[in-house]
Amino acid sequence: MKETNMCPLVSVADLLQAELQEDAAHRDDGLCVVGIFGKSNMQSGPPKESIINTLADKHIFTLFGEPEDGTADSHIQAFYHQESRVLYLLLSSVCDSRQLLRACQSLSAGTGHSDAHDFWKGLERQHCLHLLYMFSVCHVLLLVHPNQTFDVSYDRLFRALDALRQKVLPLIRAVIKDCPVSKEWKVNCRPCPPRLLFVFQMNGSLKVSGNGSESGGNPDKPKKHSPRRRLQHALEDQIYRIFRKSRVLTNQSSNCLFTVPANQAFVYVIPTVEEDPVGALLGQLRSNCILSEQDTTTTVSGPRRYQQMRRSARQSSFGDPGSMLMGGQLVDCSLKEFLWQHVELVLTKKGFDDSVGRNPQPSHFELPTYSKWVQVASRLHQVLISNTDEEIAELVTKVQGQLKVLEGFLDADTKFSENRCQKALPLAHSAYQSNLPHNYTTTVHKNQLAQALRVYSQHARGVAFQRYALQLHEDCYKFWSNGHQLCEERSLTDQHCVHKFHLLPQLGEKPDMDRNPPILNHNSRGRSTSSCNCGRKQAPREDPFDIQAANYDFYQMLEEKCCGKLERIEFPVFQPSTPDPAPASDQAQRLPCEVTGSVDAERLKEPSTAQSHTPGDTSLSLALSLGQSTDSLGPYADGEGTDTQVQQKRPSLVDRQPSTVEYLPGMMHSGCPKGLLPKFSSWSLVKLGPAKSYNCHTGLEQPGFLPGSSFLLPWDLVIRSRSEEDAGLTEPLDGGTSSWPAPNKTLVGKRGSTGGLGRSRRRDDMARVFVGFEYEDSRGRRFISCGPDKIVKVLGPGGAKDPATRVLNTDMPLYIPSPSQGRGLKPHFAQLARLYVVVPDAPLEVTLNPQVQPGPPPCPVFHPEQTDLVLPPDSLWVLRFPYSYSTDRGPCYPPKENQPLNNYKVLRGILKATTANPPPQ
Repeated sequence: MKETNMCPLVSVADLLQAELQEDAAHRDDGLCVVGIFGKSNMQSGPPKESIINTLADKHIFTLFGEPEDGTADSHIQAFYHQESRVLYLLLSSVCDSRQLLRACQSLSAGTGHSDAHDFWKGLERQHCLHLLYMFSVCHVLLLVHPNQTFDVSYDRLFRALDALRQKVLPLIRAVIKDCPVSKEWKVNCRPCPPRLLFVFQMNGSLKVSGNGSESGGNPDKPKKHSPRRRLQHALEDQIYRIFRKSRVLTNQSSNCLFTVPANQAFVYVIPTVEEDPVGALLGQLRSNCILSEQDTTTTVSGPRRYQQMRRSARQSSFGDPGSMLMGGQLVDCSLKEFLWQHVELVLTKKGFDDSVGRNPQPSHFELPTYSKWVQVASRLHQVLISNTDEEIAELVTKVQGQLKVLEGFLDADTKFSENRCQKALPLAHSAYQSNLPHNYTTTVHKNQLAQALRVYSQHARGVAFQRYALQLHEDCYKFWSNGHQLCEERSLTDQHCVHKFHLLPQLGEKPDMDRNPPILNHNSRGRSTSSCNCGRKQAPREDPFDIQAANYDFYQMLEEKCCGKLERIEFPVFQPSTPDPAPASDQAQRLPCEVTGSVDAERLKEPSTAQSHTPGDTSLSLALSLGQSTDSLGPYADGEGTDTQVQQKRPSLVDRQPSTVEYLPGMMHSGCPKGLLPKFSSWSLVKLGPAKSYNCHTGLEQPGFLPGSSFLLPWDLVIRSRSEEDAGLTEPLDGGTSSWPAPNKTLVGKRGSTGGLGRSRRRDDMARVFVGFEYEDSRGRRFISCGPDKIVKVLGPGGAKDPATRVLNTDMPLYIPSPSQGRGLKPHFAQLARLYVVVPDAPLEVTLNPQVQPGPPPCPVFHPEQTDLVLPPDSLWVLRFPYSYSTDRGPCYPPKENQPLNNYKVLRGILKATTANPPPQ
């Protein structure tokens, strides 16, 4: 067949933008637009594109070629056959096997279920917009399906398209209101209600015998219709019933998305591909040659040419035994004949009269010219597909907003998932709010939220699971933060504040409960009883939340009533030189902490046994805890060792001049940088009176002590007088083996005599120092300890019999179980609160060097702002330990009931005694 006016295959966007030069003879002729859409598979057989090859009698699409667009998006390709005045539009989408393969490849391996679902639904919404465009610009539509079974999912698709069209109809009217088309077209936004035709491809399993008889029937009785035609009739009845039941088709065709003819065939089944491809090709070549020989010299165009072609084909088909009349059977028409009986109604301007019922209303129909159709189609393409025109950007946004109407029809699984998740949310909310106090912490919130998510996951299903799980997170957080959030601040004793979320009052500001959030001070409702610095007065105290209230403010308040006038040794504190000093930065303190961490570990390992504890060891460990180098220190030794040590320490003290600009935010400990002091001291050292103010027979006469537990421990020290043999020598006396003999041991003097308790040594004398480690629990119960696991208990006169060497040569615990436990299951701990030292009026130098490790390593070692304090003679001194220990990074909490207490300790060597050089006689 000779074809002269052929337009190459292009995309519809390029076709609408190009200026097509039409022949003058056909410029005013009408244009019939045929749209083709549907599905294809990977089986052998003609794909959807090959139908245009059959309809146009030209090899336009290759059977195995790739489409122009290599993406998974939907796109429309156009082929304009000017001679027959037919424009073919072919829609390719994810319903085609090639596009589906590309879509699967575009999904990454780690894409979640919800993201993949959104991807597929996005492609489906895009396909619906392209279909709406096809139903708005076409006269006839061909639905191609790869098998002979009708896909009922099209019913849901067409109902969604109909609902979408009704929503966007006012928007489309505004777009085409200036186009040169009829009023009916502008109102209905389409040239006519398009007629929908169905093309099925027969499966190879439905092949029948050549005589047309069915299996099991009477072969002598011929049938009026062939099996393929009977299949077509059955499919027509099935499709019509389905669409009528779902109200896709109604009596008035002008209100429907599409129409089907009442008295014409609208289903065509393509027969099975011949098993012999070479014979099939030869047969087609033979039929084409016969048509070419019988072709007349005069060229007839339009519908008359098609009628001539149809008659020629009928005449040539008599030689084909498959199309002959056999026993009165009707001849099956070809696909082109099936389509052209509908195209003829368009090109002859008769239109489609598909309304049914008692009073059928005629539907509008218009046959546009090519130029008019291009104007309308380009405007609709910009709104529905391309979205490139800035002038109609607002209309495009409104059209995209109407796509939500598709979710109820197309996204049934999401609709089910949302309904299921919405039913699970109240159950999850109930699980979250069950057994909740009015105010609760973040830990309780997270635990209840985890329980709510478990209940939610038991009932929720589908793609909306994650979205509603996030909503559950937000709902629970809003419930918690709306008046149910407990203050997250913990006291220094590791108890939560009982108030709901609040702000702290600023300087000079009063608490205000009516504010939102309220302005309040922290309160854990925990109260305890503590004694003052000297221990002679007790008072209740609130659970402290900051280190200043715990270690300074409470004792300053009691000093006004009790021990404010006592003699004391002041520890150095920060003295600002600027109006607004700043705390030291964290970076400046991090390196010293890292350096001294290993030093502390070595120092803790050193005093492993009581025999290795010597004055030299104590001095070395103290120097390392202060961050000083070992090269600048000499060991404490007898005689001139003390002078050497003092002379070597002076340069180090000069190097560490305290800063007057930055202060230490926490307490003084082994990890602090040099040259920083705190704003207040957490320690206190006061003098109760002279040495005789302590009576060893009555003990400490202070309130709160358990009966018989207020007696200090004696520490007997041998003082060697100056004589001819040992002139100029001093002997260190700290309770160790070098200064005091072990039990049942004797010392051999220089004259060969045995030394007992000093009585056999003629010029020796003995001095007695009293030492007491006082513990105090939260209820104000106090007692003196005579060992790590023993309490002083004196029942008769005479005072305590246990020597103090045991408590001085071991690491004393910072916390011990209180001897008076309450009725509750939670154990009560007593904390080391004070150290009592009675220094006699004797030639002794008693040096105080407290070091406390309030936690397991790598907890630093805390010490006062001044170490190696020499206590004056003839005095009773009280060292008050801090109530709480804290660094710049947070407090060191007291031990829990399941934590070992041996990690919380006061290091040995807290007291050291040496003989003082008396004035020369």
